[in-house]
Formats: sequence, C-alpha cells, structure tokens
Amino acid sequence: MNEHSTDWWKKAVVYQIYPQSFKDSNGDGIGDINGIREKLPYLKELGIDVIWLNPIYQSPMVDNGYDVSDYYAIQAEFGTMADFEAMLSEAHALGLKLIMDLVVCASSSEHQWFQESKKSKNNPYSDFYIWKDPKADGSAPNNWGSIFGAGSCWEYVPERGQYYLHLFATEMPDLNWDNPELRQEVYKNMRFWLDMGIDGFRLDSISLISKKLEFPDNPAAVEGEFGSPYFGASNGPRVHEFLQEMNREVLSHYDVMTVGEATRTPVEEAVKYCEPSRHELNMIFQFDHMHVDYGEYGRYSDLRFKLSDLKSSMVKWQTALSGRGWNSLYWDNHDQPRVVSRFGNERPEFRELSAKMLATVLHFQQGTPYIFQGEEIGMTNAKFDNIEDYRDLEAHNMYRKFQGLGLSEKETLRYLNYKSRDNARTPMQWSGEDKAGFTAAESWIALNPNYKEINVSSALADKNSVFYYYQELIRLRKELEVMIDGTFEMVNPEDSDVFSYIRHREGEKLLVIASFSDKKISFELPDNLRIKKQQKIIGNYDDEVKMKGQELYLRPYEALVYWLK
Repeated sequence: MNEHSTDWWKKAVVYQIYPQSFKDSNGDGIGDINGIREKLPYLKELGIDVIWLNPIYQSPMVDNGYDVSDYYAIQAEFGTMADFEAMLSEAHALGLKLIMDLVVCASSSEHQWFQESKKSKNNPYSDFYIWKDPKADGSAPNNWGSIFGAGSCWEYVPERGQYYLHLFATEMPDLNWDNPELRQEVYKNMRFWLDMGIDGFRLDSISLISKKLEFPDNPAAVEGEFGSPYFGASNGPRVHEFLQEMNREVLSHYDVMTVGEATRTPVEEAVKYCEPSRHELNMIFQFDHMHVDYGEYGRYSDLRFKLSDLKSSMVKWQTALSGRGWNSLYWDNHDQPRVVSRFGNERPEFRELSAKMLATVLHFQQGTPYIFQGEEIGMTNAKFDNIEDYRDLEAHNMYRKFQGLGLSEKETLRYLNYKSRDNARTPMQWSGEDKAGFTAAESWIALNPNYKEINVSSALADKNSVFYYYQELIRLRKELEVMIDGTFEMVNPEDSDVFSYIRHREGEKLLVIASFSDKKISFELPDNLRIKKQQKIIGNYDDEVKMKGQELYLRPYEALVYWLK
C-alpha cells in the first residue's frame, strides 16, 4: 500500500469503541478515556489487535461527536489530551494498536472555520465550505434532502446572502474539498495525530467528500419532496484524486491502516478505493448487506431479511475484491442495530447460539473483522418504549416524519425498535449490578434492561459464553493462514436456511456451515466434499452433529467449521 506498510491490518481483528457508552470512570454518566484505559486488559484478553475509537474531539455533540468544533482538542466529557496519550501508551504496551475517526466530510457549525466563513464571501475561510446563491425565487439551490431526514440539505445565512450545504444535520456544514487550502488543513491535522503515535484512521463518510459541482436537482425526487443527496455527492468526480493526494502527502509516510466509510458504493467503484496499485485506502466499509432488510421508508423498517439476499450481497464482495482489494467484515457498528436482534434470534434459548453462528459466518470470510462493543457478549436491541428514551438526532427526526405521515405511535416506535442507531449505543453491560457496572450515576442514555442477564461478568464466568467463542475465533485467525488469504467458494448457494462456503489455500480447505433456522434442518453436502467428525475446528454446540452419508442434521442456528481432505 505504501513504502512503510507491512499489511499487518490483513491479519488484525478490530474492536470498535463508542466512547460515551463504553465505561464511565468519573461518575458523570458518560463513558470516557480513562474508562477505556481501565478496560484495556479486557480487550487484550479477548485477543483483538486494534481499537477503533469513535470521535473524541471537541464537539457540541449534536451528532454524538461527529460534529467536530476543534480537531486538535479532546471533548472535556471524555478527558484530557494527557488522558488520551496515557491510554495510547498503555494500549501500545499491551500490543494493541489504535485508530481514530477522521471526520472531514463536514465539521460543526461552531468550528472557527465556519464562524469565519459565514461572515463574508472574501475572507480566508470563505471557501472552506460549500456556499451557493439562492434560486431566483430565493429558494434553496436544489432539491437535495438531509440524510438525517431533517428537510433540505441547504441552510440560508443572511450575512452572506447564500445557502450552505449540509448533507447531515443543519449544524454540520459540509467542507469544501475542492479548496486546496482546506485539504492541506486536513492533512496537517492527520499528521498531528499520526505523529502522536496512532495507528491509522477510519474515514467517516469519505465517499461523500466530492460533489457534482453543478449541484443538479435529483430527478428521481417525488414532486414536492426532497431528493436523496447521494445522487450528487456519492463517489463524486474528484474523490479518488483527493484520496490519492492524501495518501501521497500523508498516509504513505506512516505504517498505518485505513478504512473508509463508503455508503452507496457499488462493488466495482469500491475496488478503486482499495486496489493497492491505486494508493488510496486499505479497505472500505460497504453497506450492501446492511440494505437487505430495508423497506418502504428505507432503513426504518420491520421487515425480516431473506437469507438469499444476505448471502448474495456478501458473496458478491468476497468474489469481486478477491485478488484486487481487501474486505472489511462487520455485522454491527454505532450506526446499525444489534446483529443478534437483526440477523439472529434474541430469544433466550437461541441468543447465544445465533450470536456464535453469526460470528462464525463473518470471521471465516476474507477480510479484516470488526467487533462492535458488546457484540462479543451477544448484546441485543434496547427496544425503548417511548421516544423520550431515544437520544439520536436521526431517531427524533424520523419519529416526527412518521407521525407526519400518519403512522401510529406504536408503528413508529416499532420501526425505531428495530433499526434506531441507539440500539447500538446503550451502555456496555459490564455486570449485573446497579447501572450494569457502566457508571455510578444516571447514564446519558438508558440501559438495556436485560443487563442483569447479559453482561461481561457472566460471560467471563461461563466457559461456553459468546465471549470465549469470539476469543477462539480470533485465536484461529492468528494460526490459520487460510482464513487470511484463502480464496472463497460458495456451497449450495440456493439453500434458503444455510450459509455455507469453502476457503482454499495451497491444498488446505476449510468448510463453513451455518444454519440461520430456528428449527432442526437437514443439509446435503455436495458429492465432492467429504468430512470426518474428527476434522472439526470449531462449532457452537458441545456435542457432534448427526450425519448420515452426505446429509447433516443441523440443530437451530448450528455453526460448524471443518478441515476438508
């Protein structure tokens, strides 16, 4: 990837920390840097290699830290720069690397750049943001609507007599990447953190930094409604030029890992971001498998996914990037509901089985696996029963939107229960004691009430817990080269209950079999595959699967991995 790179990120397993919900060390109800420091030995025990930290920069917290007002300062609620440096040092001493969020598609409207930019059309910061004149009737420059469901993407500022673009919240104006001075400021900030010793970046909304400069109306918009801004902002005309410049000027001078968030990026476009010869990023987060249960209102839906859709989306990326780029592998993150609730089964008799099954499916694929905090103990959706419990700006915008569309309170909350980002943001469940061991105070967002049953203390005390299963998957990844660079081949792709595939490498073969059914089912192995029970590597049931010839009798959510002769 660059002159320094050793491709260590290909063998790494990443653990994502959402700081305000991980561990509160000072009793204010908000997770913080010293809370993370306290739990570094826990992460070491799990076996992960890299911590990805959601934003900890100074911010008004309109969008939970993704609205940055100072890229060089730590948000006071999270601690101090000295706390951060101590945490980084302790992580490195334990052999853990740390990557940070680079949030440079937009900034906070409280950032000094924007405060200056909005004053006039001819100051040093006037072109750090995207400003456009009104239409002849004074209305917004085009029909793009906010990704957060908050109306137009444009906000009028009387001082300039112009509108500024904000793809997200009104308080998050988009940075103007077409301005070379802005880009140099970004690179300067990246060097600041890299020189401090961090090990890379997750680049937030990076596929949206280059816009179509004619800012056309979205022709697909329904009359009288806003159109998707992805039409003019996703994978824009100069995005690869910008990333190649970033790599040339900054990334190539450090041995780091990079992963770009690239929503609405088709697989052929994705290859451009992560093909090594292009010198852009190591990998991207793609969203195809996150769209398989979208409904009439997009992500806010109570639809259940079809396994055929989930398989085809994952297989497409495994095959298209093979030998060309590198995959990121994830089920959960801070923007998605909990995977056990979404693709598994949170009923008590199935929760741990399905959590282990889903982990098996993901970790044996080719790519770098990401674990979101709590995933390793099988945390579930929170299912808040009133809108007041939700903290996410997007959840409240969608609530108002659905109420305006005439949906009932019950139906609206059902959609939020399934898909709100707050499902992933409830506090980490450390113990069954008061406040889940997360804080001594009232937590900034309500706890999931099931913390008494689902928590780290219980998981560590149970040798068959989801935690130890993840630990074993991570250990296997460090031992088996075939998990890293083996090629990928589907088995029985048309099976509607089972996700099965083979990894090949220099004569080695692994067979992965995973049932997504809550019932006992039979699975027919192709004639050319032969397995023996003693060749099992891992499985989520203690005893052996029943076999008769080429037929396996799988129990609910059973996962099995075998060596093949």
